[in-house]
Amino acid sequence: MVLAFDIGGSRIRAARDGKGLGEVSTPGEAAAFFAALQGFLRPEDRVVAISIAGVLDPDNHRIKVANIPCIDGRALAPELAQVLGRRVVVLNDADCFALAEVAVGAARGHRNVFGVILGSGVGGGLVIGGQVVQGAGGFAGEWGHGPVIREPAFPCGCGQTGCLDTVGSARGLERLHQHLTGEVIGSVEVIRRWRAGMAAPAVGLWLELVAGQLAMVVNLVGCSIVPVGGGLANDRALIAALDRAVRARILRRVDQPLVVVAEAGPDAGLIGAAFAGERA
Repeated sequence: MVLAFDIGGSRIRAARDGKGLGEVSTPGEAAAFFAALQGFLRPEDRVVAISIAGVLDPDNHRIKVANIPCIDGRALAPELAQVLGRRVVVLNDADCFALAEVAVGAARGHRNVFGVILGSGVGGGLVIGGQVVQGAGGFAGEWGHGPVIREPAFPCGCGQTGCLDTVGSARGLERLHQHLTGEVIGSVEVIRRWRAGMAAPAVGLWLELVAGQLAMVVNLVGCSIVPVGGGLANDRALIAALDRAVRARILRRVDQPLVVVAEAGPDAGLIGAAFAGERA
């Protein structure tokens, strides 16, 4: 039996055998954090699997998680294993999102999968042969960062300038709109105008910038499906346009959709964690 957790800065959600067990607020102290997880534990639980919004170094198990300071920098899996007396698997939430799509979503039956997050930021998780690829430092799949955008090049929170994260996210789309028109509006309104046939040059530029970078990722990892989650994936027309733009730029010509809306839903973190735990 796998006890799965989806952990964010404000809440901890738990599930066992596909059934939700409720949620608790994320404690601010390490001892209370460990105790909160322990409160869900039962004798039949063989593995504890965690999806968390942080970067996990697979070599030393230390986690970088900005919104939960009490565990930031700790070797989370070994410490939890000692406290809980169970094997513990900890994965980044984007990795769990990609695994969930492999398990029950749009990527079922696909070997190489790149799961993309287009929300408040740009993220991703890479699954090859059913296994998450974490890479050195745990940064595999982080296609949102690196100085790849020359114009317009905006400073990024990671310290670089011209990252895809600055233009490809929902905030990035808003930034592009303001850059092109001087107007400050939300991404939902930008997309609404585009769908209504109104002037929305930011969407065209967004498609150009995101599709080019995503096409390079597809060529590099050889993925046969790219499920997309996050707030921008709520607009199917936008993702369909992105799919067409990406397929026009990759080396392998395919007629069927490649970039698709994710299907696992809001429980993707729990589903992906449980899937990883079952294979641990």
